[in-house]
Amino acid sequence: MAVQEEVQFEGRPHVVDLLVNTLLLVTVIWLPLWVGSLVRFLFVRYRITNRRVTIQSGWLGQKRSDVVYREIASVKVIPNSLIGGIFNYGVLIFTTKDGTQFEMKSLPRFRELAQYMEERLDRRRTGDVSRTKR
Repeated sequence: MAVQEEVQFEGRPHVVDLLVNTLLLVTVIWLPLWVGSLVRFLFVRYRITNRRVTIQSGWLGQKRSDVVYREIASVKVIPNSLIGGIFNYGVLIFTTKDGTQFEMKSLPRFRELAQYMEERLDRRRTGDVSRTKR
């Protein structure tokens, strides 16, 4: 019997990040930031469920990192900018118990998703491992 996962978020980085960097491309200095946002938009996918966090990246999604909540030590958020605050996207950083850090850049609804992850961590810490609704 497989345990069902509830998907809280599945998708790519926020499109406004790419649009803002495209608009600011008028200077050559901004070119590396634009390329970074384009590559992130095209090749990165995030998935947050009630059981794990998945970051899929690389050419055609060849690199995949799955982290279950019992391995996560802490979660913190960093607002991107004024525009990120308006369009509700930012950076979510979580650290595993072995010290590895994962960054989810340009994550839509980043504060809401960080709170969701914190709730899962609190349940693990208090020992409440109740099953999800079926």
